[in-house]
Amino acid sequence: MSLSTNYSNLTAKLFSFILLLFTTTMLSQNVIVKVNNPNLKAVKGAQIYINGDQKGVTDKEGGLSIDWTTLGDATLLVVADGYEEQMLTVVKSELSSSLVVELKPLEQSLDEIVITAGRKAENIATIPSSVTIIGQKEMEKQMNVTTDISTILSNLVPGLGSATNKGTSSGQTLRGRPLLVLIDGIPQSTPLMNGARDIRSIAPSAIERVEVIKGATAIYGNGSTGGIINYITKKNKGEQSFGGTTVLGTSFNPANSSGTMGYKVSQSFAGKYKKWNYSVGASLDYNGVQRDGEGLILGQTDGLSNTYQKNLFAQITYDINDYSSIRAFYNGYSSVQHARYISKTGKYGQTPTIGIAGTDPGEHAGTPHNHNMMLGYTNSDLFLGTQLDVTFYMNSFRSMNRYVEKGTAWYGPGQTRINSNKKGLRVNLNTPFVVFDMPSEITYGVDWLNDVTDQDLTDGRVYIPKMDMINIAPYAQLKVDIIDNLIFKAGIRYENANVKVNDFNTIATGPNNEGSIFVQGGKIPYKTTLFNAGLRYNKYEVFNPFVSFSQGFAINELGRILRRAKESTLDQLETEPIITNNYEVGFSSRFSIFSFTGSYYVSTSKLGANLVDVGGYLVAQREPERVHGFEITGEAILSSQWTVGGSYAYVEGKAEFDDGSKVYLNGGRISPPKATAFVYYTPNDKLNLQLYWLYSGSRDRFDANAQGKYKNSEGPVKDISLFNIASTYTLNKSWKFSVGIENLFNKTYYPVVSQYRALDADYIRGNGMQANLTMQYNF
Repeated sequence: MSLSTNYSNLTAKLFSFILLLFTTTMLSQNVIVKVNNPNLKAVKGAQIYINGDQKGVTDKEGGLSIDWTTLGDATLLVVADGYEEQMLTVVKSELSSSLVVELKPLEQSLDEIVITAGRKAENIATIPSSVTIIGQKEMEKQMNVTTDISTILSNLVPGLGSATNKGTSSGQTLRGRPLLVLIDGIPQSTPLMNGARDIRSIAPSAIERVEVIKGATAIYGNGSTGGIINYITKKNKGEQSFGGTTVLGTSFNPANSSGTMGYKVSQSFAGKYKKWNYSVGASLDYNGVQRDGEGLILGQTDGLSNTYQKNLFAQITYDINDYSSIRAFYNGYSSVQHARYISKTGKYGQTPTIGIAGTDPGEHAGTPHNHNMMLGYTNSDLFLGTQLDVTFYMNSFRSMNRYVEKGTAWYGPGQTRINSNKKGLRVNLNTPFVVFDMPSEITYGVDWLNDVTDQDLTDGRVYIPKMDMINIAPYAQLKVDIIDNLIFKAGIRYENANVKVNDFNTIATGPNNEGSIFVQGGKIPYKTTLFNAGLRYNKYEVFNPFVSFSQGFAINELGRILRRAKESTLDQLETEPIITNNYEVGFSSRFSIFSFTGSYYVSTSKLGANLVDVGGYLVAQREPERVHGFEITGEAILSSQWTVGGSYAYVEGKAEFDDGSKVYLNGGRISPPKATAFVYYTPNDKLNLQLYWLYSGSRDRFDANAQGKYKNSEGPVKDISLFNIASTYTLNKSWKFSVGIENLFNKTYYPVVSQYRALDADYIRGNGMQANLTMQYNF
């Protein structure tokens, strides 16, 4: 072959290579996806999905380069913390070298902001304790399945006891200890005499979000030894002058439908006019008769069959100027059972207590009323940048227990009710400052609370005398950024409470006032100082650890102690408060598509309040206690369509006697291990499906007596596994339709409380399959 021929071939190959390179370069299409917020600021760490495949996350400039050469028209999904998900269809022929996506701040971005933990808005990543936030979107998903708030919280909050399927929340402790329930900071719990109806104190339709602070907390007062649940009510968020939401729904048992039909209806309005913001709403939920998996009507003891749940809320805010405002708020709630059946008592461990046709002679059981009123003032521009919040509130609460033909604690038939009236004033200030070049702030103020609680019978007899408590509690909480991303918190609270009790006679246990004891009244003082301290290091999302110590205070079950008095004067009774010491270490973690949380805790107290069976009566056991446990949660966003996650919580507790012996705390305090799992599937921007798995483990800590019977609240518990499913279809911005099924496989089971109570009358099965259909209209 000639030299010229070789040269020609080499030239042809070189030309072909250059042509191919040029063609490939010209045809390749690199697109920079730029993600901004409405203020045109870059959104770092936004996850970018193309047709369900994750392509990466945006850099500090909010950008991510994507090679679109082999891609055609595609679905682009952008996901970022604190912003609404943005999904759009991209037409390749219309693409340029950059694609700008603007994310709208999500109202749910407040899921990262917590108010309850420190009485001021702060990011969850700065709080050295375990916090669970339930946003409105998650709340709505759960409401597709049930409108029982105690069940919703049990499904979503690790460490909270299993749902009872009853009008009471007995056994729903938080980490094995009593909890304090608040509505916008207004206390709902009645720690002087726990009626176990505080969790069910508001309808979920009125709730914007729920903040759960787990473990004792020194910044709040009486009753928070296990933690706090604070219901944050709905507020107007938009700029329109008038808008609202209408919800209509029905529920029934598809497998055994007779008499099970229920309904729900709610209407809310919200808007803004000049400096005024308002939000009002009302809801009505009616449960039909509840049947188990075999179609049997459930026993009616504290049941939810034929229950009407009503809620009315209204709040209005006036913005005085850019830094100060006034807010007024009201929420009224009631949940009463108009029972059409009575209980036919079964045999514990053998046959269930069921409902049969009949009428109780007493008044309707439940919560006849729970009124909350509040007036608040906020000013964020005082001296040295200080923010002031002043709140005055009132609460009037009544719970009605079921009628009994023969009382165990009094003579003859009767029906008791707990009456509680509270009024309080909270003055809270927050002042930022710098010390030794360390950004710092101090939150300080004082709480004043007057709580008047008693328990009487509807026939006029007094079961528990009026307990009139006045508590004045100053507090201070310091926060210091010691170094970048290392946050130190410490605080102190001084409890100064006095409970006044007038002379009274204990209730008679026989005819002619037999068994009644005269008790001379007086004042019971409670004075103690509580401390807390914690560290959190939040530099790295992949590992954000914390460690904390906090104390809690409770005048727990004082009413129970008074009504069982055996002595003639108050100073002879064991009325000492419960002081808990809570130690905790935990972390949160986010990397790639995964997020996790975990914590381990120990809670101790020199005095306890475990209710033990003594001669058929539940009496407070005052021995030292130690409770410990751990919680883990996890979630993975597998793609734009699939998200999976779950949780596991374990708690154990013992009391120690003077001789060194230890006994397990019973089922009224310690729940079995609890696990949850979920799968979310979103095939498009209109349809989503959710599958939930709920598991409660076994617990067997106590022995039966010689007759084979267990003491009250010491029965063995077998494991329970249930599935719920829900689906929502969004037709357009106005219309939304939902279907939910609770107990999907119509399983026949006994709730945890029915098992551990070990009482024939309380041996009641759980609800069978329940379908819920909902239509929502937004305007």
